[in-house]
Amino acid sequence: MKKFFTALLAIAAAPVMLFAGEFPDISITELKKAIADKKAVVIDVNGSESFKSGHIPSALNFGDIQGDLASALPKDKDTLVVAYCGGPSCNAYTRAANAATKLGYTNVKHLSAGISGWLQAKEQVEK
Repeated sequence: MKKFFTALLAIAAAPVMLFAGEFPDISITELKKAIADKKAVVIDVNGSESFKSGHIPSALNFGDIQGDLASALPKDKDTLVVAYCGGPSCNAYTRAANAATKLGYTNVKHLSAGISGWLQAKEQVEK
């Protein structure tokens, strides 16, 4: 009986564990390098007002492109696509990350630090 409950618990927890690790994290340092090397497309999922007040340089506003994401992203499906939102406890980034994955992009990552971590690290923002 104990094995049954252990198996049941594992099955119940699997979707949560899969969701949490669905998109690998990228560090601020790694993202800065990818942006400088022009090897990443960055998508801000914080909403238009937040985007206007400051976003990661080169980031696209998901609110503006979500209806036609396919034309906003490069043709190369191996391109690094990085989605971010407010910070570590925010999961709004998954809307952009899932949309890119559905379009066939294979290198989709998450900046879990989000815009709050970017600002905390005293990184530059665009307005």
